[in-house]
Amino acid sequence: MKELGLISKLPINRFTDFGAYLALGSGEELLLPKGYLLGEEKEGDLIEVFVYTDSEDRPVAVTQKPLALLDEFAVLEAKEVTSFGAFVDWGLPKDLFVPKSEMGKNMEVGQKYLVKICVDFKTNRLIGVNKYRDFMRLAPFDWEEGKELEGVIFEETDLGFKVLIDNEYEGLLFKNEVFQPIALGEKRKVYVKKNREDGKLDLQLLAPGRVKYDEGSEKIIAILESKGFLPLHDKSAPEEIQEHLSMSKKHFKQCIGQLYKARMIQIEPDGIRLNASN
Repeated sequence: MKELGLISKLPINRFTDFGAYLALGSGEELLLPKGYLLGEEKEGDLIEVFVYTDSEDRPVAVTQKPLALLDEFAVLEAKEVTSFGAFVDWGLPKDLFVPKSEMGKNMEVGQKYLVKICVDFKTNRLIGVNKYRDFMRLAPFDWEEGKELEGVIFEETDLGFKVLIDNEYEGLLFKNEVFQPIALGEKRKVYVKKNREDGKLDLQLLAPGRVKYDEGSEKIIAILESKGFLPLHDKSAPEEIQEHLSMSKKHFKQCIGQLYKARMIQIEPDGIRLNASN
């Protein structure tokens, strides 16, 4: 079935007590359950639906959209783990099954993993594949230092955060160069730091040419970019600074001094904020 795993606009062929039957290009029909109908539809109307298989592995249409379509990647949370595989939440009533043989590592409930939506040709149903390296390609050789890209954060390691670029390239943000909160599944603008000989990418969050401050200063900038204001100043108690920033008062004063001299921040009586020009 060519519509499996994709978004399609299909015409209503007829109505039954269970819903509406949509006409497929092959001449067959596909059920859109009654719960997805508004009650205003007529025969011949085009309905935008996603096609997958229900709990009994029968093809079915739904008007909900999953987090990823066939041949796309998404970072999905494991909802249940069994001896034969795992079920991950991809935004539909029926969770997506990841067979044990398609796991890159043992999954744990509540953790998020990079999964590609594929067809199991033995059962003709959609499954998830966590062995993402089988699908990765070498980064284009002409991607030079400083090139701007958009990536999805998909895994945290001891070194840093793995990033998926364009659904087919792998990059890494080094942990000691990340000074702001990052969440798995989050889309981020990133820049090529180095295009390595092994085809992987070393990445950075800072735009080329931006001055890089020390780790404490970068942390303060990241918080100000996120929240707009930080209620700390040189009169704040050391315990308060430690609670907000996990740094000593001496280090904090050094950082805000550096940022103030660089005209990155404004120091106000009750805290600090970024300069409007930044």
